[in-house]
This record gives sequence, C-alpha cells and structure tokens, in this order.
Amino acid sequence: MLSLLYQEGPSTKGIFRRSGSAKTFKELKEKLDSGTEVDLARESIFVTASLFKDFLRNIPGSILSSQLCDKWISVLDQGNNEEKIKSIQRLIEHLPRANVVLLRYIFGVLHGIEMRSEENQMNAFNLAVCIAPSLLWPPVSSTPDIESEFIKKISSLVQFLIENCCRIFGDDITSLFGEI
Repeated sequence: MLSLLYQEGPSTKGIFRRSGSAKTFKELKEKLDSGTEVDLARESIFVTASLFKDFLRNIPGSILSSQLCDKWISVLDQGNNEEKIKSIQRLIEHLPRANVVLLRYIFGVLHGIEMRSEENQMNAFNLAVCIAPSLLWPPVSSTPDIESEFIKKISSLVQFLIENCCRIFGDDITSLFGEI
C-alpha cells in the first residue's frame, strides 16, 4: 500500500482526502483480513489510501502510542523548532521498533506527496488533517468538544512532523522506496 501511495500519491489530486468506492473498500478489506491475495495496483488509489488509514486506525493503542498521548500533545508547547524536534526524537525512542520503521515509511510517503502539493493540492496541513486521527488517539474516550480540540492539536503535531520529517527521521527518508 505504501509503495503505491508513494508512486501515485504525489500526482493524485486530493489523496487521503477523497475516499474510494465504499463497496470496493469493504470487499478488499474482507479479502485482506482473510489473507486472500489482492492486487491493489488494479484498484483506485483512493481505495488504497482509505485501506491504509483503516489499517492505521486498527493498530492497538495507535502507532504513536496512546500511552504517550499527553507527551505527544505537549511537544508543540516546547520552545523553538530544535527543541520540538529533539522532544519528538526522544518520544520515538519509546516506541516499538516496528512502529518506528512504519512511521519512517509513512512520513517518507507524506513528504513525497507534500513536495508536489501544487499538483495534488495536499500540503502538510491538508495531509495532517486527513491522516492525524489515524496516527494517535487518547487512551480514553471523551466529549466531542474535547475530542475536536485533541484532533486540532494532533493535526498540528503531524503537520510539524511532515514539515520536519527529514530532520526527525533522517535525510534517507526520501529514498526509502528507491527510485520510482
């Protein structure tokens, strides 16, 4: 999924914002969940993006770890960008290795899409609004007002992560998929 999103996302207007066919999404999700081989390259990239966001939402405790939720949210309250980046790097050290590897690929994809935002209309802000709720959620449910405020904060954090991903994850993040 990430490879397809890396290849097609930068040239796809509204990637992660538009959803594909709900029927196709449901059918493909059932096939993937049952272990059936699926050729996503033959499907709409919007369905693939929806499947990927669904995959992220189903990671127990979230990929950024709901246990660290308060710490993630407070990162943007730090001083300058350098301090924020160092705080993020310290938080990443507390995540399971598999989560860190997946995050590097995710932000490699998001960076590639953001670099061509004039073409796809998905700048860091737009990408963050679409993907942030799939990356982190609080450990306990809350009122709609508190949840809305939380989503704004996590979206700002994800926007910062996208804009600074090379400094956070390393410059090689741009070549994780090789040359396409």
